[in-house]
Amino acid sequence: MAVMLTARAAEEVKRVQQDPQFQDDTYLRIGVTGGGCSGLGYTMGFDNNFDEAGDAEFDCDGVKVVVNRKMALYLDGTTVDWFESDGQRGFTFDNPNVVRSCGCGGGSCH
Repeated sequence: MAVMLTARAAEEVKRVQQDPQFQDDTYLRIGVTGGGCSGLGYTMGFDNNFDEAGDAEFDCDGVKVVVNRKMALYLDGTTVDWFESDGQRGFTFDNPNVVRSCGCGGGSCH
């Protein structure tokens, strides 16, 4: 499985999807963006389009998650969690494939 949602993350997505604007065929689409020194960036949004040839679909605690097959390689094993503390809240991504070092080829980034 490329991507997993924790129970807290799945609950938050389901809460948002309670809005009448969401249809039963709405997917949570997760992707990556290039990053330079900061590594990978992540995208997350709702989508009603699913391409059988280009997308992989996962069921994460009742949430339909879609990932582009090309991006699935970068996301394999990633866990998405939801946090709330001290007035801050949001989704976090724990990706075991990301090396936590500078990607600019030198010892330090400027």
